[in-house]
Amino acid sequence: MTTETFEFQVEARQLLQLMIHSVYSNKDVFLRELVSNASDALDKLRLAALRGDAPDADVSDLHIELEVDKDARTLTVRDNGIGMSYDEVTQLIGTIANSGTAKFLQELSEAKDAAGADGLIGQFGVGFYSGFMVADEVTLVTRHAGETGGTRWTSRGEGTYTLERVDEAPPGTAVTLHLKPADSENQLHDYTSAWKIKEIVKRYSDFITWPVRLLPEAGEASDGAEAGEAETLNSMKALWARPRDEVSDDEYHELYKHIGHDWRDPLETIRLQAEGTFEYQALLFVPSHAPHDLFTQGYQRGVQLYVKRVFIMDDCEELLPPYLRFVKGVVDAQDLSLNVSREILQQDRHIRMIQRRLTKKVLATVKDLRTSAPDRYATFWREFGAVLKEGLVTDSENRDAILAACSFASTHDAEEPTALKDYVERMKDGQDDIYYMTGESRQAIENSPHMEAFRAKGVEVLLLTDAVDEVWVDAVGEYEGRTLRSVAKGEIDLSGTEAEKSDAEKEKQGEEYAGLLGWMTEHLGEDVKEVRLSSRLTVSPACVVSDAGELTPALENMYRAMGQEVPSAKRILELNPEHQLVKTLNRAWTDRRDRVELTETAELLHALAVLAEGGRPKEPARFVQLMADRLERTL
Repeated sequence: MTTETFEFQVEARQLLQLMIHSVYSNKDVFLRELVSNASDALDKLRLAALRGDAPDADVSDLHIELEVDKDARTLTVRDNGIGMSYDEVTQLIGTIANSGTAKFLQELSEAKDAAGADGLIGQFGVGFYSGFMVADEVTLVTRHAGETGGTRWTSRGEGTYTLERVDEAPPGTAVTLHLKPADSENQLHDYTSAWKIKEIVKRYSDFITWPVRLLPEAGEASDGAEAGEAETLNSMKALWARPRDEVSDDEYHELYKHIGHDWRDPLETIRLQAEGTFEYQALLFVPSHAPHDLFTQGYQRGVQLYVKRVFIMDDCEELLPPYLRFVKGVVDAQDLSLNVSREILQQDRHIRMIQRRLTKKVLATVKDLRTSAPDRYATFWREFGAVLKEGLVTDSENRDAILAACSFASTHDAEEPTALKDYVERMKDGQDDIYYMTGESRQAIENSPHMEAFRAKGVEVLLLTDAVDEVWVDAVGEYEGRTLRSVAKGEIDLSGTEAEKSDAEKEKQGEEYAGLLGWMTEHLGEDVKEVRLSSRLTVSPACVVSDAGELTPALENMYRAMGQEVPSAKRILELNPEHQLVKTLNRAWTDRRDRVELTETAELLHALAVLAEGGRPKEPARFVQLMADRLERTL
């Protein structure tokens, strides 16, 4: 038969060299690409047989074979799939030759980094050429189903390639790589090694539909196979592709432990299958324990991504938002826009579609756990509640769904947290707002002076103790038309919840204390914005509060810890007009307002209010001295 030799175009030759040396960061993926191509060929033959387009095709044992010759240093990837005709091989070669235009190479040369180059190269499906990373020469022999003759294509990946028609060719396609010498410095492994081949197939191609068989060399047998028998390297058990009733919980748990690197069973298993114009399957797991590094900057998040059961990447961050970074699992898509190396996902509508669907499914599952499995929900919230609430700040599109999946500690029950929906149903007549308070712990919040009036009147308050709580309450603002209001900010009006003083009584009291309040505001002006009477205190003499639109001290500290400059805001000092200390102070100021002791008492009252909310007096040494003097006088 006649052998024809063709030259690559100059631009195509440059492009081929670029792919060989630059595109793939891990040379092992050449075998993934060739096995993936072989799997596609088997799929096409099966479909052609079902349609009656290949009536003579033998589909009884469709498979992929790997054959090694250590002496000749060759690796052959062979399938008995659909094969290619002479014209199809010519067209395949034309894909790279004809696409190597000067315009393309100009765009490529202008790409400023490797990621940019990958994106441009990703316009071409040329995974087959990854074989030149590990081989000096590649030979392809193929015969299309239904044809009697075959085609041989050979190239050294340099300037030329040859095409030849052959009479004797088995059905399907065989790609033989004449391997380069192993070079550990350049991460070029010995691909004639059986253990290395098994490692690559197990990692990248374990779940593809067809068996991948390693043929033993003459006189040898693969591990787990009899002499002269081929060893099947892949499990072909893609649990996400099998019906739910055919998979046991133990099988799901084993898969989770493998991909999640966890020795414990998952808390919840989530299955999802999308059909239609864009098909994909997902099998997700919610762990039962939070990893120790969940809140560290370098935490590896994301789920495993497969395309047609072929492994693409380990931690695909694009498929789930950061606040669901604890979720582990697998997503297997039928088709995605991947670049040529399959290592960088292009941002397209399919990726965004998958992320939206997976996010909604996970949130709905968590919400359902509250009613269907309260114990498991309690475990989830204890382990992952803080990270889930990050989504209230970052994901406005799913904010309502996140709120529906959240629960919060509250004064209603010392043990059981509450959903916002349940809080609203329990609100007192005349109560318009949802009250909350943030703090370091439940105990610290419950002992805060700000809680006194709410406790006395039986008004429920949410007790928020996670760092993110300081942020999300301002981002959300309201729930079902009810304002989220901090009990430690602004003026609080609980008059609608039960009988209160009349307006006349309040006005009279305001006039009674007006002089004292004005004097204290002037005297403490460096530290407070205003001194006023309080409607939230019943036991304590005083408390400090923030203005309605200002940051809390805890939030100020949080921003400073992140390196952001935040100006300190003056607080408001509120006095309890019913407390004996405040009454006595008012009488003393009315009788003799120039006494030094009055000034010191005002300072002490402010410092005590700061201490009561967990703060620190501005001048601790002076505070201690004043307290010691006062205690001495009482003895």
